[in-house]
Amino acid sequence: MTALSPRVKPTGPVGNSLTTGQLPRFAELYVIIGAAVVSALLLLLIGFNVVGWLVLTAVVYLIALGLLSVVVENRRKATDRIVRGLVTVAFLLALIPLISTLATVVAKGASELSWSFITQTGASTFDPNTLEVTQTPGALQAIVGTLIITGIAALISIPIGLFTSIYLVEYALPKQWLARTVTFLVDVMTGIPSIVAGLFAFSLFSIIVGPKAFSGFSASVALSVLMIPTVVRACEEMLRLVPGDLREASYALGVSKFATIVKIVLPTAIAGLITGIMLAVARVIGETAPIFLAASFTDNFNANPFDGPMQTLPVLAYTGFAFPGKDIAASNSSAWGAALLLVILVVILNLIARLIARIFAPKGSR
Repeated sequence: MTALSPRVKPTGPVGNSLTTGQLPRFAELYVIIGAAVVSALLLLLIGFNVVGWLVLTAVVYLIALGLLSVVVENRRKATDRIVRGLVTVAFLLALIPLISTLATVVAKGASELSWSFITQTGASTFDPNTLEVTQTPGALQAIVGTLIITGIAALISIPIGLFTSIYLVEYALPKQWLARTVTFLVDVMTGIPSIVAGLFAFSLFSIIVGPKAFSGFSASVALSVLMIPTVVRACEEMLRLVPGDLREASYALGVSKFATIVKIVLPTAIAGLITGIMLAVARVIGETAPIFLAASFTDNFNANPFDGPMQTLPVLAYTGFAFPGKDIAASNSSAWGAALLLVILVVILNLIARLIARIFAPKGSR
């Protein structure tokens, strides 16, 4: 019986990544730091600019990383690193306007945001003794109006959009004329400008009710025109991602098509469906033009969507700048507070949707 010889450790510079055809682990971090320093030094000579510094840093980073990877590794890895760098730069560029917008809204709206601003209705009071008009900021009427109008639009749009997507995926044949017509109309409605939806709702209710037929329900109809195609397209894509094997296994057990859709397909795609629906809600909750045309605006508290104008947060933010009161600074501050409240409301609705999707998701995907 022969004894096993002990393993001989390889000799040579194994730990040196530069001699083994591979860059060090944090090479990309070192390169981007060096590119930032070099770009800053170059711009200090001709005039420093933040935007120019960021652009020049990205260019120097990509060039330096590509050259270093070609020398140490090979052309294939260099191409991979450059493409990953381009993707990273594009991602960071996409974050710049988002972070800038959020920072501006938070910075200018946080000072106005208070419990009294949320719980009281904005109004203007006249003092006959001093002949002064005092504007009291408040967003209660706008918060209630936003929830009512968006809620009615969701009640109209979600069933129509979900049932339409189920028909297109589960029942319609690929070349059936009705399916092609519905798909074409959904694509056309997706590109409709929001103001056209507002004009449609205003014209419709002007014919039915009469002139100046401003109401929250009219605004909900306008928003549903914008929301339905988004729900259809998002839910359709989510339903198509459900594996066909699940449907076939259900049919093989003798389960009907309706029961398969209700018990298998929808629960499997529930997380994606709720995400798509929330994207549609976020698409319309910040609309200003259709609500401004269909529901107008008011400082009075109105919770009846079928009678009179209603106020919403995006319209409050718009009118705070477009139609300020005598105290222009107070109107502008209320507009920024309404914008921040709208952002917070969207975040809360998304968190609720995530929680619902997690609760109702199949056990295996939790």
